[in-house]
Amino acid sequence: MNYDRITQKLSILADAAKYDVSCASSGSKRDNKEKKLGNTTGMGICHSYTEDGRCVSLLKILLTNYCIFDCAYCVSRRSNDIQRAAFTVEEVVDLTINFYRRNYIEGLFLSSGIFKNADYTMERLIRIAKTLREDHRFNGYIHLKTIPGASEELIREAGLYADRLSVNIEIPTEEGLKKLAPEKKRVDMTTPMRHISTGIVASKEERKTLKSAPVFSPAGLSSQMVIGATGESDWDIMQTADALYKHFHLKRVHYSGYVPISNDSRLPGIGAPVPMLREHRLYQTDWLIRVYGFDMKEILNAGNKHLDLDLDPKAGWALRNLHLFPVDVNKADREMLLRVPGMGHKSVDKIVEARRFRPLTFDHLKQMGVILSRARYFLTCHEKNAALRQTQSGSAQLRKILLQQTHSKYQAVWTPQLSLFQDAPVVAAPPANAADLQTLFATAL
Repeated sequence: MNYDRITQKLSILADAAKYDVSCASSGSKRDNKEKKLGNTTGMGICHSYTEDGRCVSLLKILLTNYCIFDCAYCVSRRSNDIQRAAFTVEEVVDLTINFYRRNYIEGLFLSSGIFKNADYTMERLIRIAKTLREDHRFNGYIHLKTIPGASEELIREAGLYADRLSVNIEIPTEEGLKKLAPEKKRVDMTTPMRHISTGIVASKEERKTLKSAPVFSPAGLSSQMVIGATGESDWDIMQTADALYKHFHLKRVHYSGYVPISNDSRLPGIGAPVPMLREHRLYQTDWLIRVYGFDMKEILNAGNKHLDLDLDPKAGWALRNLHLFPVDVNKADREMLLRVPGMGHKSVDKIVEARRFRPLTFDHLKQMGVILSRARYFLTCHEKNAALRQTQSGSAQLRKILLQQTHSKYQAVWTPQLSLFQDAPVVAAPPANAADLQTLFATAL
């Protein structure tokens, strides 16, 4: 194998893949048994550093950055003057196996530009996953990006080899898609989602009666949308996300701030990237809807179309509904406690269990992980709470107090995504075994 040629392809196709943010914890449970290679239990697969400093990594590449489409927001669009490359099926398989054996990665995230047509591209993605599973007995995590417009037969085959399938919805609204990607149709994206969702449900039902039945996309379905390229409000974005969750039972919707890659007349007025903070607020809103039981209209609606960048959405909701507070931590039901700023699932579970035995104080709450600097303005407890005087002064005054105590790691500016390659700015120390990527490729191959 020509190492220099493979290194050059990796440089191009790994860099092109950085714009796809649909990499999250796998949620899959492939145990290492029968002497197979790898597993997805334990750490799972993430494209990030964890809070304790562990790098949970995967090989994240495009099969090719050639593309027949000319979407204004995409770096790989056909009219963009960039260096093009394409892997063969065998090259991706060899890279995955060799990198995995050396503990450089824990799985594969594979997407692609669309060359020739959707089925032609999807067939090659499936061949890679099938070869890994059947010929190399690879039991690690595989995330395949489903190509919009691919046939139902190919999608069903992909689900038998991949842990997670994803279909990019591209732009939050159909009007925006027509403007920036007129060659694409929204139905080509929602149809595969429907096939995948149906396949997941059918597989689960079949396995209830036949445990040996094949598993279909066990880590579920996800999607991604570009935000900020067509001026949609947060309300527009979350309406689309809410519909995807309800109709297709997605595990995750990812929000990717538009990154200007070149001048394009279809992008008027887009002079700067979407701040990372806006992405963060959208993810927080998404989390409240999926995990905390909020209805989307409680956070965003026709009269309140934009998220507050200064305050998290739960605190914003609480300030708009001060008539519901304070709540008695020793009497309130679990659902209401989860709506208190500064309280999460773990702390609420501890509270509900502990208050069966004795009335709780603020010292108890602190020991249970409650962020009292925020929660104390919304709670009554088994002792006097002087902070409630601030709550009674109104939402405007309380907002000022909460803002003084807010210290976000996110800034309303854009920071370029890190590259794997040596010409990228070094922001954090890389793993020791990946300090010199060219040496890494040579030893892995």
